[in-house]
Amino acid sequence: MNRKLLLCGAALGLWMSATATLPAVPALAAEHAAQDAPQDDDGKSSLAPFDFTPRQKISDGIVTVRGQKIAYQAVAGTLIVHPRDWDDAAPEKKGKPGDQPVAAMFYVAYFKKNVAPAARPITFIYNGGPGSATVWLHMGAFGPRRIVTADDTHTPAAPYKLVDNDDSLLDVTDLVFIDAPGTGFGRIGGKDKEKSFYGTDPDAWAFTDFIAQFLGRYHRYNAPKYLFGESYGTTRSAIVANMLKQDKEIDLNGVMLLSQILDYDNNIDRAEANPSVDQPYILALPSYAATAWYHRKLPHQPTDLKAFLHEVEHFALTDYAGALQDGTAITDQRLNEIAARLHDYTGLPVDYIKRANLRVNGGEFEKTLMADEDTDTGRLDSRFSGASIDPLSQHPFYDPMDSAMGSAYLSAFNDYARDVLHYGGDSPTGAYEEYKASAHSIGKWSFTHEQPGVPHSNRGLPNVLPDLAMAMKENPMLKVQLNQGYFDLGTPYFEGVYEMRHLPIPRKLAGNIEIHQYMSGHMVYAHAPALKELHDNAADFIRRTDNLPH
Repeated sequence: MNRKLLLCGAALGLWMSATATLPAVPALAAEHAAQDAPQDDDGKSSLAPFDFTPRQKISDGIVTVRGQKIAYQAVAGTLIVHPRDWDDAAPEKKGKPGDQPVAAMFYVAYFKKNVAPAARPITFIYNGGPGSATVWLHMGAFGPRRIVTADDTHTPAAPYKLVDNDDSLLDVTDLVFIDAPGTGFGRIGGKDKEKSFYGTDPDAWAFTDFIAQFLGRYHRYNAPKYLFGESYGTTRSAIVANMLKQDKEIDLNGVMLLSQILDYDNNIDRAEANPSVDQPYILALPSYAATAWYHRKLPHQPTDLKAFLHEVEHFALTDYAGALQDGTAITDQRLNEIAARLHDYTGLPVDYIKRANLRVNGGEFEKTLMADEDTDTGRLDSRFSGASIDPLSQHPFYDPMDSAMGSAYLSAFNDYARDVLHYGGDSPTGAYEEYKASAHSIGKWSFTHEQPGVPHSNRGLPNVLPDLAMAMKENPMLKVQLNQGYFDLGTPYFEGVYEMRHLPIPRKLAGNIEIHQYMSGHMVYAHAPALKELHDNAADFIRRTDNLPH
């Protein structure tokens, strides 16, 4: 899985910066020198070791959202988390300090000024990856400043433009953007550090621990609380919502999901590796149809996309599903009929569809739809397209959307962090601080997950539907909002709809779920009109569920 997203800007007014020291935790600095640090002539590292103690920088700003002028305090810093079996009363049992797994997780929080803590909702926001920083949601969606990028084409090189973010969620909630362990200005250290943090369950625990610490440190336990995760962040949110309830006795007001994947068996990227499971092809078909519609590759171009997609959804769940279930028993006549319908809905050649046995995975579709132009479509946002590196390959070599936006986001945030948040240029150890957009942990990631109430249920691919269902059953007031882009081939929108319909919850709790779709891709906010809709839907969701007087 991937992650992704944009920037936010705002007229911040006069900024004032101050440095504050957080209460100390056991210092592990000396034992955790960077393994790949540059060496001096004498063989010693020229960089000081990373300082595993909490840090924070405080600054002030002003942003106007929907005509409302909001004065806020920004806090950029780190909190220290440990694996789930960590005993803070007896850390010496874990061996020497340098052996103890530890993560300094970087965050940026925005607090509206002059509001009592219990009278202000707080939302914890993160991207996915797994192993991605949250620069994308921070700078592209909900932070006070936003980066401007081209809508469906490559953004020109620097200089990039930061603008006031009229779509920041600061009008309704305080915001905490959390970078995953090993990303941002945070780092991991100690023995078995990757095993301790690079996995579905260890990662979820790190975020759970972080959130509980944050609520205590900033006196927000009695505030309305929300999670907002994107992509793999939705997988994380399902587990964290349940962990907060089970391990910390923390009830959430709401969980907002963007570009959902909760059951990895529904993943269309490598569906052929799981023969006899045809569901990914069924659930991806409407997104194929939306992509072909956008690029005008359909033999008969509909004018009403939503009506067209409803038709495709019905076909996918009925005739197409039945044909796939027939397997090799399908008749020649039926095979030809279904292939012709798939051609009408996807624009792919009939012969290609038949040679694929009616089953085209995500990479094959991205490669084949515009093959006549030697062009591949994007995966995370199929509105984007790019030149094929190898026109004869089965899959694209890169994602045109990633290539189109990545430089803008990272360049803008690196300057914003240092010039506005005043973080990243003066480490207490004297070391240069690199902002890492990714931990590059996907190849090391353990996707095994133990479902709640089912010991020894570890699976190679996670299915966290039971986790979210458990959180909803134990907190029947918990509300869930799902947001999706039509042009997302990484987490197809109909997959999310299907998963929400198949949560193992009582039917009466199904009314706690609402679903919104947008004319955009995985990073819904990359399309400016969709960002406005996303803001309005999320803000309305919070106002309806925060239990505060309005």
